[in-house]
Amino acid sequence: MKKMHKVKALKVLGLGAGLMFAMNAAQAKQVMCVFDLVGKNGDVFTLMKDYQLAAKNWGADIELRVGQNEAVIAEDFKAGKCDAISVTGMRGRQFNGFTGSLDAIGAIPDLKLAVKIMQGLASPTFAKSMVNGRYEVAGVIPVGDAYLLVNDRSINTVAKAAGKKIAVLDYDEAQKIMVQQVGAQAVSADVTNFGAKFNNGQVDIIGAPAAVFKPLELYKGLGTKGAIVNYPILQVTGNIIIRPDKFPEGYGQKSREWVKTQLPRAFGILGKMKSDIPSKYWMDVPAADRPGYQKMMREARIDLTKRGVYDKRMMKLLWQFRCKEDAKNFECALQDENYK
Repeated sequence: MKKMHKVKALKVLGLGAGLMFAMNAAQAKQVMCVFDLVGKNGDVFTLMKDYQLAAKNWGADIELRVGQNEAVIAEDFKAGKCDAISVTGMRGRQFNGFTGSLDAIGAIPDLKLAVKIMQGLASPTFAKSMVNGRYEVAGVIPVGDAYLLVNDRSINTVAKAAGKKIAVLDYDEAQKIMVQQVGAQAVSADVTNFGAKFNNGQVDIIGAPAAVFKPLELYKGLGTKGAIVNYPILQVTGNIIIRPDKFPEGYGQKSREWVKTQLPRAFGILGKMKSDIPSKYWMDVPAADRPGYQKMMREARIDLTKRGVYDKRMMKLLWQFRCKEDAKNFECALQDENYK
């Protein structure tokens, strides 16, 4: 009798172990939806193939799916059709306001500082801030400084942007508010069509990183009269976001640490993309005008933080980073962004 019970118990245990194994096996393949403007031949997708390989070391078996419509990818993620996504920080803001505020206007003055901040964010100290409900940010990557592209060089001050048509991304409240403040006309756009709207003359001004200059053929929109204003307005970032329940325990931290090791490589690639743009397209901002731009962006950032668009914790952190880099800057004596 005892023997029978023992056999039964072993069978039950075996069944339990089998079920556990089956569940783990079912869980093993994670679908990652990657947004790349260019599709399978793009730089983002190439980087994600390296990520896919590295993820095997952290117990994940990722299946990559590339898409050129970022809005669809975000919706598929919410609906559970993707276990992970790679999207821009502005699109990722809905899943995590902390990392989604890295793209705040004027908050990170250059790419070098952006990389330093992103390396810092990979520390376990920030692990809690990376989780928001069912979502976790498993890595932040730089996409580069965003510059204003104008179809006429005479638009060389903020005052001259009044009345001009500017492409704004539908889902970014910050852009809409900024355009209103400078008295320009907002034209609704998406990542997939803002380049085309500039190239065919539907808008006079767009903001874009150097990385998209070639793939979106933005030289067409610049023509012979246009220019790129050589003054970064914000940092464009990329986010890897996961549903932690679909991944092994501790996966997020391992992922963030791996992404950190890739940041110098990304910095090099982005630097080359900028230097590859012919010098004739660049228009410098006179040194005397720079503090005015900085003040204007700062005021807009504070206003947008009050409205709840940007995360206070991130704004304080970025203020601290900026003042560590340049302690003599006028904003360091002010406490507006030293949020409690």
